[in-house]
Amino acid sequence: MRERPKCGNCLLDPSAEPPMESEEAVRVPRRWRSPLRFLLAVLTVVVMFVVPSAAATGVDAVRPDRLLLYATEDPATSQAVTWRSEVPFDGELEVAPINAPNDVTTFPAQSRDEGGYTYFRATATELAPQTAYRYRVGGGGITSSRWDTFTTASTGADPFRFLYFGDTQHGGEGIDPSVAAGLTAVPDADMAVSVGDLVDDGHDDAQWQDWYDAFAESRTRGMRHFAAVGNHEYDDDDFSPLWGLQFPETGNGPAEDDQLRETVYYSDYQGVRFIALNSNYRTVPEEEREEWLQTQARWLDEVLTTNTQTWTAVMFHHPLYSGRPARNNVDIRQAWGDILEEHDVDLVLQGHDHSYSRGNLEANQTDDEGVHTGPVYVIANSSPKTYPSSTENWRVYDAVPRVQDVARPAYQVIEVDGNTLEYESVTAQGHVLDEFSIVKDATDKRVLDNRVAGSAES
Repeated sequence: MRERPKCGNCLLDPSAEPPMESEEAVRVPRRWRSPLRFLLAVLTVVVMFVVPSAAATGVDAVRPDRLLLYATEDPATSQAVTWRSEVPFDGELEVAPINAPNDVTTFPAQSRDEGGYTYFRATATELAPQTAYRYRVGGGGITSSRWDTFTTASTGADPFRFLYFGDTQHGGEGIDPSVAAGLTAVPDADMAVSVGDLVDDGHDDAQWQDWYDAFAESRTRGMRHFAAVGNHEYDDDDFSPLWGLQFPETGNGPAEDDQLRETVYYSDYQGVRFIALNSNYRTVPEEEREEWLQTQARWLDEVLTTNTQTWTAVMFHHPLYSGRPARNNVDIRQAWGDILEEHDVDLVLQGHDHSYSRGNLEANQTDDEGVHTGPVYVIANSSPKTYPSSTENWRVYDAVPRVQDVARPAYQVIEVDGNTLEYESVTAQGHVLDEFSIVKDATDKRVLDNRVAGSAES
C-alpha cells in the first residue's frame, strides 16, 4: 500500500486528516512547478508571520494543556473548566450532549496572562442534570483540545463516591504514590477534594506540573475537583496567583473580601454540601485577623443554616485539634468551632499536620463503645513528608482522639448512599488505617467505629 501523503494543514489543525489522492492527482505538470514553488514560499511566509503562534512555538505549545474540571455551586446544571496555553487567543469552551454530539454550545472564556502562559476559565451553564456531555476547549481558530467527557450531577441524593486527599506537597521528594493508588482504586470517583498544600511552593509552576502529572490527564479532565487553600499556596502573605487561575471560585463566597471570595465557597453535589474555608489567618495583618475569621464565621453560619442537603463536609487546612503539640490553632477553633458543633456538621476535613488523626468532642460520646454523635474531625496526609504526632491537643481541649497514625501517607474514600456515609483511609500499599460509618435517621445521627487500626496513644 502506498504511504499516505503528509497533511499540509496539520500545522493549523492537527486533527485534520491528510487527503487520499491517486498517483495521477499528485503529479504536477512541469509548467506549473516553478509558480507552485513561489506560491508555497509565499504561503510559508504568511504562516510564519501572520500566524506566528503555530509556526514559532509549535503545535504542542498552541494546544491547551492542564485542563481541569472544577466544581460549581450547582454541578447538576453547570460545569467549570480551566486550562492554559503558551499562546494567547480568544478562548472558548464547546459542550455537547454525548447522545447529540452535533448539538454544540459554545461558552466564552475569561483569560489572564501569568508566567509566560495564558490561563483560561469558562463555565458551561443551563446543562441538563444527570447527563453525559463531551467537551473541548480552544479558540482563536488555531487549535483545540481533544474531546473529553463529564456527567452532570443528579438533582437528588443519588449514591456516589469521592476521594479526600490531605497535603500532597512533596518538597522535592515526588508526589506520594498514595495519590495514584487512590485514583486507581476508585476509578468511578465523582470528585477529588483536597485540603490545601497541594504543592510545596504555590508560586513554583514546575511543582504544579508535578501535581497535574500525579493526577494524570484522565483524572483532571474527567473528574471534578474541589479544594481548600493551604499555607504553602502563600509565600508569607503573598498569595499565589496560580491558585485562582487553576481553581476558580464558585461565586458564592463572602462578598466583603476579594481573597476570601476566591478561596471560600461551597458546592452542592447529590445530597452533600461541600464547603471550603480559608484558615490562613496568619497571612493577614494582625489587627485584621479577628475580623477576617469572623467574616468567614458569619458566612459559614448562613451557609449551614440554609443548607438543604442531607450531608455536610467542611474543609480547611489548619486543624482545630492539631496532632502536633507545638501547634495550637486557637483562633480558628474559637471562631468556627461552636458553629460546626451547633449545626452538627458531618465531616470536618483538614490537613497541615502531615499525620493522620480522627476524633470528636468528648461531649458527643455515648454509652455505646465505638459510637459517638456530632461532627467527625479528620486530619489527613497524602504527602511523603511526615511529622511526629501526639494526642495532647485533642485531650487538652476536651476532644477524644480515636485514631492516630504518623508515618503512612494515605488516601481517603468516602461513599454517600442515602442516610449512610462510609469512610475508609487506605495507604498506597493497601493497608486500612481507619474505617467508620455515619448513619442518620429521622431523629438522630450515629458515628460508628468499624475499624480502629492505628493508635490513639500520645
